[in-house]
Amino acid sequence: GIGTDAVDLDRARARGVRVTITPGVLTDDVADLAIGLMLAVSRRICVADRFVRDGRWPQAHPPLSAKVSGKRLGIFGLGHVGREIARRGEGFAMTIAYTERQPVEVAYRFVPALDDLAREADFLVIAASGGPATRGIVNRKVIDALGPKGILINVARGSIVDEEALVAALVEGRLGGAGLDVFVHEPNVPEALWSMDNVVLQPHQASATVDTRRAMAELVLANLAAHFSGKELPTPVV
Repeated sequence: GIGTDAVDLDRARARGVRVTITPGVLTDDVADLAIGLMLAVSRRICVADRFVRDGRWPQAHPPLSAKVSGKRLGIFGLGHVGREIARRGEGFAMTIAYTERQPVEVAYRFVPALDDLAREADFLVIAASGGPATRGIVNRKVIDALGPKGILINVARGSIVDEEALVAALVEGRLGGAGLDVFVHEPNVPEALWSMDNVVLQPHQASATVDTRRAMAELVLANLAAHFSGKELPTPVV
């Protein structure tokens, strides 16, 4: 993977243990799933699928869904994945803004405060790194700023979102919907989310395509081969 929030890098350095990641090869898949979750939640794709499978159509019609094209997209974390999500958002004619520790040289508008970004967004996509600096940073204030028509998408780390605040906001109707690929205590997912039609759940599988998992495996093997032959590692962190 690409995240190192579950690895004690200082201890690895102290013990001479090399740590590598698989950057780049999974960027497209994660960005694709973020857009897929936006569409699935907003257009109620899973709800409509069940509606047909239950034999309820054409005797009845499901509720109307919400448009995605032309909406306001806020991205928390404009690294490789965040930029690819933004690029895909351009294809949907979305107005794009982002939050990062510092502004970067892109055409998108920088919004310093995360709650301000949420307030200005129809979709808030989490693409930031996990770890102590971002733990629970998407809190009730941010969720309330996104509001009863806003949709939260998380393809980063479950720890970034205050999960109790998220569930409460969905139960109470203070948040419009959510598309979640990651959770705080995986594989345990809050049962309150299971029956919500405005929530789409995934089992942490943003990079789970045959193509990408093969590329990730090849990169792991390349790092191992380089390590045991005394060569420079292709993608080192430590």
